[in-house]
Amino acid sequence: MLGIIGIVVIFAMVFGGYILAGGKMAIILKALPFEMMMIGGAAVGSFLIGNDSGVVKHTLKDVGKVFKGAKWKPADYRDLLCLLFELIRLARQSPVAIEEHVESPGESAIFTKYPKIQGDKIAVELICDTMRSMSMNYDDPHQVEEVLDKRIEALEHHRLHSSHALQSLADGLPALGIVAAVLGVIKTMGSIDQPPEVLGKLIGGALVGTFLGVFLAYGFAGPFAVKVKAVVEDDLHFYQLIREVLVANLHNHATNICIEVGRQNTPAHFRPSFVDLEEALKSVKQAAA
Repeated sequence: MLGIIGIVVIFAMVFGGYILAGGKMAIILKALPFEMMMIGGAAVGSFLIGNDSGVVKHTLKDVGKVFKGAKWKPADYRDLLCLLFELIRLARQSPVAIEEHVESPGESAIFTKYPKIQGDKIAVELICDTMRSMSMNYDDPHQVEEVLDKRIEALEHHRLHSSHALQSLADGLPALGIVAAVLGVIKTMGSIDQPPEVLGKLIGGALVGTFLGVFLAYGFAGPFAVKVKAVVEDDLHFYQLIREVLVANLHNHATNICIEVGRQNTPAHFRPSFVDLEEALKSVKQAAA
């Protein structure tokens, strides 16, 4: 919602201010299709040259994050803590019983309680792979922590490709605007024998290219890149929470302490309150009784 509001504000303030200052939209509207064709087409072409098909698809998909925001909401963090609580408690009560849940999470009665988490392949793999390694006596907390760090780092590197691609596009748009403006000047010079009123319109049309390149770069492509990066980083906190809880478990802390470590390491805007989490854990315990 804020993304849409931001776009409306950009157009209203830029063009509203231009009109109120006495500017005429006719020159911009006449030049806009041709300038957009040159600048937009060159931008798309350079984007395709500089990125492989996977990054292109990933970027187009990630543009939606500007308007949707982070995938994981505060309730999802609470659910994740409840899920990890159930799994850790069961693993300590019966190491054999936990195997069916980590080997077949799609059929697990525990994972099924949390369908959104169950549907996320990355989260499920992080949980199941780590707990499986624990059952194989691969229980050095520092080694497991290092492995999880590397997996999350690789995931971050992959998911930030779209943000980097958008930022590169933003960096190039002003220069492409200059290219379009130069072409407009060349066109104007071919009509140098025309009267001033004609030349004025031709020069104005040429300057639309410079305006459009800067406008698209700093009004849209750049902010889109920043927002995508922020959303990706927010979503990564979800996987880092898994890391915190499972590493605390390897240090043989009490189950409630492991969960509290995870809760306190959750960013404030996603962190469930102590009371809310306690109520959720009580419901989990009562359902298991």
